Amino acid sequence: MKSDKQIQSDVIAELAWEPLVNEAHIGVEVTDGVVTLAGRVASYSEKIHAETAAQRVHGVRAIAIEMDVALPIDCQKTDSEIATACLNALRWNSTIASMPLHVRVENAVVTVSGDVDWAYQRDAAGKAIRHVLGVRSVSNQISIKPTVNLTLLHSDIESVLVKRAEIEAGKISVGIQGRTITLTGSVHTWAERELALQVAWRTPGVNRVEDLLTLD
Repeated sequence: MKSDKQIQSDVIAELAWEPLVNEAHIGVEVTDGVVTLAGRVASYSEKIHAETAAQRVHGVRAIAIEMDVALPIDCQKTDSEIATACLNALRWNSTIASMPLHVRVENAVVTVSGDVDWAYQRDAAGKAIRHVLGVRSVSNQISIKPTVNLTLLHSDIESVLVKRAEIEAGKISVGIQGRTITLTGSVHTWAERELALQVAWRTPGVNRVEDLLTLD
């Protein structure tokens, strides 16, 4: 098992390798495998990329984000300008162009809402907006319409998880209640955890996935 010092060193190195992150402005602390990222970044997109970079490091059990977005003067926009840019970003994305989505902006914090058919469409909307110039934060409140009933049985979902994430059989348990899937058990890496969540979210009709997985 990695020590906190080694994890800290690896996270700092990963941030340095991420071209969209200025690691000089981000502090890294680690306690019992929990990584805290603190400091100031120049955009919301950079903040997300820093978090993603830290997740890639083996041994990271959880991440606490204490980074502030301090936009440069030439990147600051009015709420009206940001709202217009966000709407255009959504309309120009073929994945979600036809979806009836709504955008609200207050103090450069964007809230996007509406209904989509799939989880990947909700994710696509959030990713499209996070790169808009001037955005400080994004609240994704998009809901997934129950257009398809949950047809995969418990054993079928577990089979897909084992195949896609290369997780040992019996390590993950899947609970289904209504349109909610609950994942419990353990995985070896953060990457396996993310793959398991992706598979669960791709189940037709799911509008919520509860992640109770632990890193073994």
